[in-house]
Amino acid sequence: MRDNLPPFHPLLKDELRFPLAWGTSPIRDFGEWRRTARATVEEHLLAGPEDDTPFDPEFGGERSEAADGYTRELVHVSLTRYGRVSGALLTPHGSGPFPAVLLLHDHGGRFDIGKEKCVRPWYGGEPRLASARSWAGRCFGGRFVGDELARRGYVVLALDALGWGERGPVAYEQQQALASNLYFLGSSPAGLMAREDVRAAAFLAGLERVDGDRVAALGFSLGGYRAWQTAALSDDVAAAASICWMTGVKEALVPGNNLLRGQSAYWMLHPGLSRHLDFPDVASIAAPRPMLFHHGARDILASAEGVRVAYERMRAVWRSQHAEERLVTRVRPEAGHVFDVPVQDEVFAWLDGVLRM
Repeated sequence: MRDNLPPFHPLLKDELRFPLAWGTSPIRDFGEWRRTARATVEEHLLAGPEDDTPFDPEFGGERSEAADGYTRELVHVSLTRYGRVSGALLTPHGSGPFPAVLLLHDHGGRFDIGKEKCVRPWYGGEPRLASARSWAGRCFGGRFVGDELARRGYVVLALDALGWGERGPVAYEQQQALASNLYFLGSSPAGLMAREDVRAAAFLAGLERVDGDRVAALGFSLGGYRAWQTAALSDDVAAAASICWMTGVKEALVPGNNLLRGQSAYWMLHPGLSRHLDFPDVASIAAPRPMLFHHGARDILASAEGVRVAYERMRAVWRSQHAEERLVTRVRPEAGHVFDVPVQDEVFAWLDGVLRM
C-alpha cells in the first residue's frame, strides 16, 4: 500500500470509462438521458426509497428580528422518516413571495457547528457564536453568507447535516465507523445526505413565502458538492452555485489528494457509481439550468488538471443543449480553498441575474 492505494489501482482506474456519461452513452435524447442518469444515481444512494414523510414543520422557535431587514427563526422539519432536523430560516421583510437559497454547509473537519457556518447564530449562547465567527473568519472573509443573502432579499434555509451541529458532533475519526455501520445497515452517509438535501429543496420551494420557481442551491467545499448534486437530483432547484468542489474521479485519486485519507470522503462516496458516471457527469444532469462553479488555483484539495477536465466535460454538455452561456466556470489564480467576499459578491450578482429575471 502506498498513499492508501493498492498497488493495482492504475488497472482499476483504467476500467473507469463512465459509459453512461452524456456523449458516451448510447442514449441520444437528452431528456431520456437525464432520467436514466438520475435513476442510476438514485440507485447508488443506498438510502432506501424516495421519502414522502410529511415535513410537519415547526416554525418560530428562537425567533428574532435582525436589525437590517429580515427575520430569523429556527425551524424543525422531518426531511426523512428517520428523525427531525433543525434549521435556520431567514426571511426578508416585505410581502413576497421571494427568491430563495438552500445554503449547504461545508465539512472542514469541524462538527460542533453546521448551519452556523452559514448563518450567524442568535441562539445557543456565546460559545456557539464564537465558533461560528471563527469559521466565518477562516473561510468566508468574516461574513455570514446566509445573513448577507437575506439582506439582499432572499429567503435562506440552512440545516444541520447528520454529524454536525445539533445532529452531532462526531469526531473526525468516527466518520469511518459511522460510514461502515451505515453500509452494514444497507445505507450510506453520502446517500442520506443527498436524500435530505433534495427534500430540503422541496420543503423550501413549497413555503408560501417563497417563489417556488426561483430557488437556488449554494455551497462551499462539501457544500459545493452538495449544491450541484442537489441540482442534479431535484427539479425544485432552478440554479446552483458550487464554490471549491469539482473535479474528476480519476484526477482526484492521485497521491496526496485529501480523498485518499478516507474519513471526509465518505460524504461524497456512492459505492459503485463511478462505474457509470464521473462527478461532472452527475452535475450535468442539471443541464441546461444555470450553474456556476468557482475554484481557486491554489486550492490543494482539487488539482488544476481535475478542475480543467471536469469543466471541459460539463461545458460540452451545456453546449450540446445550446445553453453554454448558462454554465459559468471560474478559476481564480490567487485563491485557495476559501469563499471570500469578492467571490461572494460575484455569486450574489450571478444569483440576481438568474433568479430575478
